Amino acid sequence: MPAALVTGASRGIGRAVAEQFAADGYDVAVNYRSSDSAAREVVDTIERETDQSALAVQADVADPDAVEACVDDAVDAFGSLDHVVNNAGINQHRYTPELSPEDFQRLLNINVVGTFAVTKAALPHLEDSSVSEGPSVINLSSRLAYSGADYEPHYATSKVGIIGLTKSHALEFGPTIRVNAIAPGFIETDMTDATTSEEAKERKRQDVIPVGRLGKPEDIGQAAAYLRDASFVTGETLNVNGGQRMQ
Repeated sequence: MPAALVTGASRGIGRAVAEQFAADGYDVAVNYRSSDSAAREVVDTIERETDQSALAVQADVADPDAVEACVDDAVDAFGSLDHVVNNAGINQHRYTPELSPEDFQRLLNINVVGTFAVTKAALPHLEDSSVSEGPSVINLSSRLAYSGADYEPHYATSKVGIIGLTKSHALEFGPTIRVNAIAPGFIETDMTDATTSEEAKERKRQDVIPVGRLGKPEDIGQAAAYLRDASFVTGETLNVNGGQRMQ
């Protein structure tokens, strides 16, 4: 069976990607940092609702040693690693006057360096993949990479960095491995629920999203499945935002 590793997969977008891949016939390693019970719930759901195997693998993506062990555990369990989805990340609503250099660096370490570390650890296994569509890496960026964000400049900066890393790795790893990114718009997750009022959500629905609704994690799962299988697409960033920002 082909296999995938999805980081930050215990909830939200990562969970939706993991469940989409399993529904499509992939064994899935469900990475998490601290939510052991939530990750095991994802594993149980996959194994109950599909014919695929799943494995919860703990690692803080900012810790290179933990990342190496996480990738090794996935390969040991499934015998191969064919696709990686770098979803793990954090955000933090903080304006520059109250944002410390330490907080800025910590977010970059998780969002950008973590993406790099997971890809590097997975690289020799992806090179050995024999899946028909070819192995791939899919990185999660954000619409804020284009617009910026006055309330979280370090988060927006990290998402710009992910696009640059995506293009660089597409050049470096081709033709063997494809590397693409997804830039979600406003997706309803636990993270956005914690920072966005219902009034603000309704304003977005009515005023700035042409399709008239907020995104769902499943929308990103479908986009990831497309990039996984799109054998003539690499180095691209797929905007999934309901038309909120048109390139």
